[in-house]
Amino acid sequence: MTNWREIHSSRHLIGRLQWGSDLLDEITRICREEKVQLGRVEALGAVSKARLGYYDQQAREYRFIDMEKDLEITKLVGNVSLKDGEPMVHAHVTLADREGRAYGGHLAPGTVVFACEFIIEAFEGPLLTRSYDAETGLQLWSMK
Repeated sequence: MTNWREIHSSRHLIGRLQWGSDLLDEITRICREEKVQLGRVEALGAVSKARLGYYDQQAREYRFIDMEKDLEITKLVGNVSLKDGEPMVHAHVTLADREGRAYGGHLAPGTVVFACEFIIEAFEGPLLTRSYDAETGLQLWSMK
């Protein structure tokens, strides 16, 4: 059964991340400092290296790809919810190289910002928490 909730936009944060910072860590830090516990994240820009994850459904574990090259962020989209009482950013990113080849996956720590502009939209409504889902092996939203 599909579960859903109604939420309402409460505020927007917009800015630029610092050169050399970790993309995921920096967005998560902003959410913690600004007390964003439920939200949506978007970003674009460029990175000097990237770490992307792919969830192996049979092995039930993430596999990571490290790319040591300059890449454009063509799209970063994610959400913010709570895990262990703290804001957690879950984001996917699509990156392009100089030939226009695209790479995508789960944004992992180790992705270094060259330039990045972001928008975080905070929501009001019932908070979502992540917990272990036995069917998938993932930390998914608990919709009780």
